[in-house]
This record gives sequence, C-alpha cells and structure tokens, in this order.
Amino acid sequence: KQYQRMFDMEGATLPFPPETLDAIATLAEKKGTGARGLRSIMESLMLDIMYGLPGSSQKAYVITPDMLGKTAD
Repeated sequence: KQYQRMFDMEGATLPFPPETLDAIATLAEKKGTGARGLRSIMESLMLDIMYGLPGSSQKAYVITPDMLGKTAD
C-alpha cells in the first residue's frame, strides 16, 4: 500500500494482480526471513520503477509475476 500511495501522489496507479501477490509471497517464504524477505523483494522490484516515476508521463504501472525474476537472487 505504501508504494501505491507514492504512485498516487505522482498521478499514477500501481495495481498488483492477485497472481503477482501470490508470487511475491512465495518468494518471501523461500527466503525464510519473514517480513525482511518480503521487504527485500519489494525494494528490489520497485527501485528502478520508483527512480523513473517523478516526471514520467506513464500513468499506470502493472506489476506482473514475470517482473519478479530479477529479485530471485
């Protein structure tokens, strides 16, 4: 929700489809570090997107399970 709020402040939307939330939860569970793993995944996923958000003309950013590949490290 915090990321969605930040996007809202920039006039953009950030939907997370249910299959994406399931994939994030599965990855976090595999890390075995509880909420820290979840936070790590979200930070990795959102870093580049957040960096380009200010001033962008894009109004919707849909997070898909395919985007999680880079966070699997």
